[in-house]
Amino acid sequence: MRDCRADAEAIFRAGLARVDPLAMMERVLSLNGDILRVHTETECHEYDLSCFRNIYVLGAGKASARMALGLEKLLGERIAGGVVAVKEGYLEKLSRIRLMEAAHPVPDARGVAAAAEILAMAQAAGPDDLVIVPVSGGGSAILAAPLALPARRLTLADKQETTRVLLSCGATIQEINCVRKKLSAVKGGRLAAAIAPAACLGLLLSDVVGDDLDVIASGPTVPDPTTAADALAVLDRYDVAGKIAPEALAVLLDVAAGRAPETPKPGDPAFSRTRTVLVGTNFQALLASRDKARELGYDTVVLTSHLTGEAREMAHLFCGMAKDIAEYGVPLSRPACVIAGGETTVTLRGTGKGGRNQEMALAFLAGLARDAKNAEEAVFLAASTDGSDGPTDATGAFASLDILREGQRLGLDAARYLAENDAYHYFEAVGALLVTGPTNTNVCDIKVLLTP
Repeated sequence: MRDCRADAEAIFRAGLARVDPLAMMERVLSLNGDILRVHTETECHEYDLSCFRNIYVLGAGKASARMALGLEKLLGERIAGGVVAVKEGYLEKLSRIRLMEAAHPVPDARGVAAAAEILAMAQAAGPDDLVIVPVSGGGSAILAAPLALPARRLTLADKQETTRVLLSCGATIQEINCVRKKLSAVKGGRLAAAIAPAACLGLLLSDVVGDDLDVIASGPTVPDPTTAADALAVLDRYDVAGKIAPEALAVLLDVAAGRAPETPKPGDPAFSRTRTVLVGTNFQALLASRDKARELGYDTVVLTSHLTGEAREMAHLFCGMAKDIAEYGVPLSRPACVIAGGETTVTLRGTGKGGRNQEMALAFLAGLARDAKNAEEAVFLAASTDGSDGPTDATGAFASLDILREGQRLGLDAARYLAENDAYHYFEAVGALLVTGPTNTNVCDIKVLLTP
C-alpha cells in the first residue's frame, strides 16, 4: 500500500535538493586560473580576476549565506571581504564573509545595521574592484535602509508599519516590492548605484512568479522600471493609502511630484558595469519534483510555475483536479501526481496564525468537509521552499480525508479555523504540519497533489 504522505514529502524534498544554493553556485560558476566563468542555460560571461584589485561579496536574502559559501569555496582567499544579511537562523560557516542576521518578513533594527554596513562597503569599492552580490528572496525585508531625504525623516517604524499593511491586504509580491523600492536606499537598483564605479556581478535566486529580476529582493542591482505613481496606484488598488505610515505616504507623494529622487531606471550610467544573472528558479525545483514522482510510479504533470491568487481559492482547483482524476482519469490516470509552483496570497480576515501554504491546505480540507466524493484517497501538500511559511516555524501542511477526520474527532471545524486564518493551530493539533527548519534556499512554493 502506498504511503502517499511520505511520497508527497519525498517529492517536495527532491525539489528542494535541486535548488540547494551551494549546488547551484557550483553548477553556474567555475574558475580556470584567473578566469571566472558564469554560465547558465541562457547566457555565459567571463571575468579575468587578474584585472581586479579586490573582490568583495555583498548580499542579502534567505539563501544568500549558502550562496556566499559557494563563492568562498570557489574563490577562497581572492575574496577581500564582504557582508551578507540573512534571515535569523539561516546561517553557514564562513571565513571571509561576515553574516548578519535580521528579521523577516517585517524588518528590524538589525536589518538597518546590516544595510548600513553593506552600503558603506559598496561606496568604498573603487573602479578596480569587483563586487559580487548574491541575492535571494527575503532580501527586501532583511536589508532595511530607510530612504534619507532632506525634507523627510523616514524611520524603521514607518517601514515596519507600511510592510505590515502591505503583507495583510492581499497585494502580490510584485506590488509590495513596487512600494518598498521607493522607500529604500538600497532597493530598486540603488545598491548597484552605490557600488559604481566598481564592477558589479549580481547572482539572483528567484522567489517570485515570472522571475522578474527587478522584483527579486526588490532588485538591488537591477534598474527599476516602476515609478512612484505605480506605487501610489498599488495603495489605491487595495485602499490602504490611509493605513500605511504617513511619512511613507509623504515620501511616495514627494517622489511622484519630482520633489525627491526616483529609483535609477534602465539606461542609467550607474549600471554600465553591472551584470545580473539568474542562477535558480522555482521551475527547476518543479522539474526535480516531477522526476521523483515518476520514479515513485506516479503519472505526473507539472501544472504551472505561475500559481497566484488567493490561497484559499486555489485550493478549490486542487480539490477539483483530485475528483476529475479519480472519476474520469483526466488529466492523468491513477496513480497520479500534479505538481505546481508559484506564490499565492492571503488577505487577512481573522486573528489566527499561519501562512499561505497552510491556509491553502486548510481550504483543501474545508472543501473535503463539504464534499469528499471522489477525493477520498487524495493527499495534498502545500509547502514553502524556504522552510518558513508565513510567521511560523512550519514549512507547510498536509491535507487528506484522514486528516480531516482526525480534526473532526478532536472537535475541530476546518471552516471555522479558515475563517480566522488560523491554519497553524489546526494542523498542529492534528499532527499534519511539515516542519523542515531553515532550508537556506528560497524559490517560492511547491504544491503536490497525489491521487493513488
